[in-house]
Amino acid sequence: MPTDRDVMMAQMVSGAGFIAALDQSGGSTPGALKAYGYAEGDWSGDEEMYDLIHRMRVRIVTAPSFTGKKVLGAILFERTMDGTVGDGMPVPAALWKRGVVPFLKIDKGLEDEADGVQMMKPMPGLDALLARAKGLGVFGTKERSVVKSASPTGIAAIVRQQFEIGEQVNAAGLMPILEPEISLKAPDRAAAEAIMCEEIEKELDAITGDRRVMLKLTIPVEADTYAALIGHHRVARVVALSGGYSRDEACAQLAKDHGMIASFSRALLEELRQDQDDARFDQVLGTAIDAIYTASVVKTVAA
Repeated sequence: MPTDRDVMMAQMVSGAGFIAALDQSGGSTPGALKAYGYAEGDWSGDEEMYDLIHRMRVRIVTAPSFTGKKVLGAILFERTMDGTVGDGMPVPAALWKRGVVPFLKIDKGLEDEADGVQMMKPMPGLDALLARAKGLGVFGTKERSVVKSASPTGIAAIVRQQFEIGEQVNAAGLMPILEPEISLKAPDRAAAEAIMCEEIEKELDAITGDRRVMLKLTIPVEADTYAALIGHHRVARVVALSGGYSRDEACAQLAKDHGMIASFSRALLEELRQDQDDARFDQVLGTAIDAIYTASVVKTVAA
């Protein structure tokens, strides 16, 4: 009999759908709450702020439209992973009960920009966090760093750091999603993407044993730029971040990239509001899910 992890792996490798990114952390939470319809005075201190964002996420993951039929996985913030829904069921278990594979955001934010990139800050206690996540039924992790310009040395360093943390995640029995984001504002984004592809391929070719990774990348300037990565035997899936695009623009761009599926945050949540009744909330969420699913699964035919 296949284990849950076997089923999760099969779903992530070949399932039709996308990954929801519900992992806003301390720095991005106020903006997410304001977009959801709260004013800054609606919370006092971090605890109330995190309680509000937890309620928003629980409302999303328990909505009728949020199921594994179209949402293959969901990336959680640590506090969300540790939280519960309904009658006390842990959030990862509640997600998997709906057929949605749970992932955990593990990075602790970004260093200041240097050599055209922002590396990840140190992650003290990562092994303990990974063990706790696995115990809660989490399948994998996600870690983000950012490229601001086409610096060969900076991009090489950022990719190396991503794969080093990925090795640690693999060793803990979890699937890493490596996210070396290239900023949409990078003036030489296409050049940065070419360098990134080359550096990622080097790291993929150096992997030993039966380890695999997932990649979360900015939708490229030129469609199918990441084809070699998508087809690499060490890559379980390549997913796209929305990176500040509106949902319509992100979906239009993603539909051009064959083999790449979405892992959107703002583009998924942009029309949800805290004062919508449950029926309206689910209708709006379902419309967003349908659009992102279509862009992930139904691709534009190349000219």
